[in-house]
Amino acid sequence: MFRVSQFMRELERPTPPGPRRDPPGPVVIWNLVRRCNLTCKHCYSISADKDFPGELSTDEVFRVMDDLKDFRVPVLILSGGEPLLRPDIFDIAGRAKAMGFYVGLSSNGTLIEAGNVARIAAVGFDYVGISLDGLRDTHDRFRRKQGAFDAALNGLRLARDAGAKVGMRFTLTRDNAHDFPALLDLMETEGIDKFYLSHLNYAGRGNKNRTRLAIGDVPVTTDADAEDAHFRATRAAMDLLFERCYRHARAGRPLEYVTGNNDADGVYLLDWVRRRFPERAAHIRRKLTQWGGNASGVNVANIDNLGLVHPDTMWWDYPLGNVRERAFGEIWNDVSEPLMAGLKQHPRPVSGRCGGCGHLDICNGNSRVRAWHTTGDFWAEDPGCYLTDQEIGHRAVEPETMEY
Repeated sequence: MFRVSQFMRELERPTPPGPRRDPPGPVVIWNLVRRCNLTCKHCYSISADKDFPGELSTDEVFRVMDDLKDFRVPVLILSGGEPLLRPDIFDIAGRAKAMGFYVGLSSNGTLIEAGNVARIAAVGFDYVGISLDGLRDTHDRFRRKQGAFDAALNGLRLARDAGAKVGMRFTLTRDNAHDFPALLDLMETEGIDKFYLSHLNYAGRGNKNRTRLAIGDVPVTTDADAEDAHFRATRAAMDLLFERCYRHARAGRPLEYVTGNNDADGVYLLDWVRRRFPERAAHIRRKLTQWGGNASGVNVANIDNLGLVHPDTMWWDYPLGNVRERAFGEIWNDVSEPLMAGLKQHPRPVSGRCGGCGHLDICNGNSRVRAWHTTGDFWAEDPGCYLTDQEIGHRAVEPETMEY
């Protein structure tokens, strides 16, 4: 996750840079249930409105929570499917809070209603994230359900009014980029605390639909044309996000803007700073290096509904082990697994444009799952990097110089 607001505050009120500090354990995004009342086009877990056999029981979840606490995991993000469809969700969340975890709820928002919002507030979630894929027509088309936007917006308002810290989440694609400015405006008018922009990653339905999601109805003649159109839309969205975020930082407003699933955002921010505030560029670069880019397999982990552990939520088709059979910490620290060994290596053994990137210390090789799904190679260049060779300071790297 790239916390844009922190870097914008550094432009106004610089703080001394320091070494990169990893948390004591990884943030765990836990897909407690796969069932969902929606069938979204970009769903990484390919959820549906049906029961999936073999999911962890309440007692098993509690046992794994004890294990995670022993491993010093600081954060649990309770997700799905739709986590509010799990009957014991409030028991799980309440126990997690009592154990001292930072606890987030990741929901599509449609099931947050007057009848349960008091229970959500009573749990004391540290953060409630609700997804909006655009304004009404766009959102309903992505979510494949008419009325989904109105229900999600109502849930967002109910959670906000109940005192929860609420955030809007948005996955940027070619089909919904036109609604992005309006969603930023909606955040302000609705008094929402946080905006999370996620880039499309190649997992689940997002992988199966990535070409259509990337180019929409715009006629193109080649894959290169489609890629170029998507990258232009990405850059325009990032420019808008940076300008909006900086305006709020200057005004001292405590709104949060973050991005995810494309660590090239850090390098793009550095280029934005160089153009706007060249006197701050060296400081921001040091801060970006301190951040360190992609943290999959290191500071971010995923447990799915069956108890399988993954390097992050986009690696659902790559299990590392099952918490029913081995302790989470044992699975997470096992570098005999080649993917985990490479993810924990610094710098990572990436090749192609990533291997020759002059800012590898900032982005850390970006998304390895995109590289894997498109080439079959964990360490190939990330096809989702929207930066030019000039922007990344690309230098040719001979294959024999790479370490594997």
